[in-house]
Amino acid sequence: MPKIVFIRYIDTVLEKKKSEENKMFGFGQLIDILKKNPKKIVFTEGNDPRILEAASRLLASNFLHPILVGNPDEIAKVAEESGFNIRGAEIIDPMKYDRFDEMVEMFCELRKSKGVTPEQARGILSQANYFGTMLVKMGVADSLLGGATYSTADTVRPALQLIKTKPGNTIVSSCFIMVRPAATGENEVLAMADCAINIHPTEDELVEIAGETAECAKIFGIDPKVAFLSYSTLGSGKGEDVDKMRNAAAKAKEKYPELPIEGEIQFDAAVSPRVARTKCKDSQVAGHANTFVFPDINAGNIGYKIAQRLGNFEAYGPILLGLNAPINDLSRGCNASEVYSMAIITAALA
Repeated sequence: MPKIVFIRYIDTVLEKKKSEENKMFGFGQLIDILKKNPKKIVFTEGNDPRILEAASRLLASNFLHPILVGNPDEIAKVAEESGFNIRGAEIIDPMKYDRFDEMVEMFCELRKSKGVTPEQARGILSQANYFGTMLVKMGVADSLLGGATYSTADTVRPALQLIKTKPGNTIVSSCFIMVRPAATGENEVLAMADCAINIHPTEDELVEIAGETAECAKIFGIDPKVAFLSYSTLGSGKGEDVDKMRNAAAKAKEKYPELPIEGEIQFDAAVSPRVARTKCKDSQVAGHANTFVFPDINAGNIGYKIAQRLGNFEAYGPILLGLNAPINDLSRGCNASEVYSMAIITAALA
């Protein structure tokens, strides 16, 4: 098959896949947000075929502008060999960036408490994860997606050092958006947190996690009803972990009076109206919860994976919360469809 025909064929297949995915997983609302206000997103691994496939789909959609970090010749070669059309993508080589000196100066100022020298800054900024994060810090891009070839820590560390947490926030947390088709034809959409970042969150950190997750949930069309999960429902069990969730729920109700919040509450009482009538009467949330705050990362990570593997939910995330700009992490085992989906999610949060 001639190369030009093959590329057109790939474009047609990608457009069909994109349309089916948007319909199936309910990304229409996010895409509408981006169409009204297009954003730029940095991909720190610009020469990865998965990134290039996702970028080609985004370019065809024209609601999100990808910036690929890497060597332009190498990126062009991989794209051509893979049959992906990336015409229109902005490619930035850290070693040839015309604002690199300005970036170094800003980086040194941001890290002056650590005594970083310009020479050290140049070395650090030659790394794509730091370079890409600085593009967001400088306003060149609105958001960043990385981690297809490196660890979560290598995504979060530059974000904490350079982007920093929002005013009033003390931590970075995360949530997963869980989606599956419902019998009604609509999608069932849930939010679960924190399943990836904070190992043993305190009461106050759980309050922060709940607020950030509820705000993220709204972007996905969820009207958040927040459940602080436990092995106890309103005092049916005893223990420090029960006290922590009960106290966190009480603090969250005080901090976010507009949010329907319940806790501590068991999962069955949170989602089953029948169980809720027995265990938790007269609650706005019990039996109808859609935003779940887990007591620790063990429960959260296990919980979302049970929903994914046994409940047939698609899991989107982890979505990092609490930063001044959207920075998100990919799994090293991700595929191009997951990159595409996470790019839309990340940019829509900008």
